[in-house]
Amino acid sequence: MTTTFPDVSISTDRLVLRPFEEGDVAALTEMMNDELVVAWTGVPHPYTPADAHDWATRRSHTVRTEGRGIVLAVTEFLTQRLVGVVHLRNTNWRTRSAELGYVTAPWARGEGYASESALAVAQWLFTDQRFERLELRTAADNTAGQQVAQKIGCISEGVLRNAWIVRTQGHDGTWSEIRTDLIVWSLLPEDLDELDDLAGGRMAEATGYAVSADWH
Repeated sequence: MTTTFPDVSISTDRLVLRPFEEGDVAALTEMMNDELVVAWTGVPHPYTPADAHDWATRRSHTVRTEGRGIVLAVTEFLTQRLVGVVHLRNTNWRTRSAELGYVTAPWARGEGYASESALAVAQWLFTDQRFERLELRTAADNTAGQQVAQKIGCISEGVLRNAWIVRTQGHDGTWSEIRTDLIVWSLLPEDLDELDDLAGGRMAEATGYAVSADWH
């Protein structure tokens, strides 16, 4: 049984999702130091160029080669600018399930890039990889993350109480950690079918993707 994802690139009308490269280090450093990324994720803060280099050249790739999931850099098709990150993690190859995480650069928010990239990965995961479940977890107050889950057709399954730590910034600029609930969302292959039916078939056309894979 295959226990690693292929080395892929996924293309939509506006985006290319591909493995990270050394050339992404500067943009990744800037994105990961954004206040909202610091608040809602567990990334180191401050996020240094050394952190970004290690992630872009080593750590993001070992996620795939070790069978834990896959990390894709989300870039604009026309400009090749780094839009964000999509990360499949906590992969269970027996149950064919994985958890999805995503981050969007400040300049790219409000353009629908997060939902477009998340949906493309979900389609690839269900269609090409024959997975049966995709899970998302969003902090209780992270409304932007929850909107992405809703847009791609996820169903809210419940709340994990006091299950996550977020960061909040004080008036003096210092950050402190507080505990919060997590909302659990799930997406199944049939949920995408229903979403497409409700959209009159337009969703598949708008978010259709092409995949290229390097299997060695």
